[in-house]
Amino acid sequence: MTNRTEHSHTHDGAELSHLALDDGGGTARPGVVIFPSVLNRGPVEEDHGQRLVGLGYAVLLADTFGKDLIGRDRDTMFGEMNRNLKNRSAYVKRLAAILDYAKGLPAFDSSKVAVMGFCFGGLCTLDLARSGADFQVAGSFHGLLKPPNFPTSRITPKVAAFHGWDDPMAPPEDVVALGKELTEAGCDWQIHAYGNVAHGFTNPKAHEIGVPGVTYNQVAAARSWDSFCDLLAETLR
Repeated sequence: MTNRTEHSHTHDGAELSHLALDDGGGTARPGVVIFPSVLNRGPVEEDHGQRLVGLGYAVLLADTFGKDLIGRDRDTMFGEMNRNLKNRSAYVKRLAAILDYAKGLPAFDSSKVAVMGFCFGGLCTLDLARSGADFQVAGSFHGLLKPPNFPTSRITPKVAAFHGWDDPMAPPEDVVALGKELTEAGCDWQIHAYGNVAHGFTNPKAHEIGVPGVTYNQVAAARSWDSFCDLLAETLR
């Protein structure tokens, strides 16, 4: 049975509402922080979190936008994302605060932590790794790939980016640029590009968002998940 605990803390005036999941065993486990898509934390993030608990990890489903922005409509959330993209150097400080909060949870082994994210959360994951934050694995699922507008550090987490080749939000030139960036940062990296796959491929209800080029793909979702779990086992176990 999964132990569920609601958490909240304030960063830079924003109240953030997180959900922690663990097996309730009372022993610190390798931990995974999940950064949500543009729609903030919801069923997709919770499904992946439950699966991770089943594999023996502790999980924090992070709210990166703010408590009052959970469950809001698409247009509101796209507006929030675009606003935050203008100042990624400030936003990455919020992400670092969330990581530090997760590391302080009793269920988390703070020396064995991964961060993963979907869509905008994938960009958040990459930006946190770019910032020099101390964690072990970064997994970006159909993430935005544009380089940051803040100074970057040597990237120490192992990075895996899972990408649909037909993703209109991350064209092929962005994929090549990411590989070059990660190489220059001395990173242990891998990029999995899936042919004939669009944006949002991990979300069974992706089509309901109503954005062209956003579609679920069961095969790519399974392949990316298996690859990420292999990396977690290799690095955190």
